Amino acid sequence: MARAYRLQRAQLIRRPRPEVFEFFSAAENLEAITPPALSFQILTPLPIELRSGTLIDYRLKLMGIPFNWQTRIDLFEPPLRFRDSQLQGPYRRWEHLHEFFETAEGTLMIDTIDYEIPLGPLGALARMVFVSRQLDAIFDYRRERVFELLSHGPGNLPATGSRGPIEISSAGPLATPVNS
Repeated sequence: MARAYRLQRAQLIRRPRPEVFEFFSAAENLEAITPPALSFQILTPLPIELRSGTLIDYRLKLMGIPFNWQTRIDLFEPPLRFRDSQLQGPYRRWEHLHEFFETAEGTLMIDTIDYEIPLGPLGALARMVFVSRQLDAIFDYRRERVFELLSHGPGNLPATGSRGPIEISSAGPLATPVNS
């Protein structure tokens, strides 16, 4: 029986919500916020118009092994949220919800990733040994890059990112395992 896991991160960005949403919904910005070690490359011709049903193809490397990844935008509600789901890739299931909330300080961005690892008990072991640490490292890098990229610009306050008081990080099993 496959287990479902959740990784959730929040970041306060001192920029207007429409601007933050626009940055994250532009697929070409994914390369800028992905660790270089993953050799992340978008294969779908740019620019990509994000909307419900959009398919995006990528190539990346894990531990030097290249593989393709395809996602579909399942939900697109500017400037509130969008969700992408893996159609092809390393996970049994991967759903990434991006949410954007207006606050008095700027935009609170919350990423919620629900995922399952293939290969049963071997996959569970891989998650404990490797996958959860790698996901944490990827999203730590992402937080820092978002801080760097969105903290500059005329007329905008700096972003807070990891230097700010808001940080949610959890990677644990969801309450109910999902059947294989």
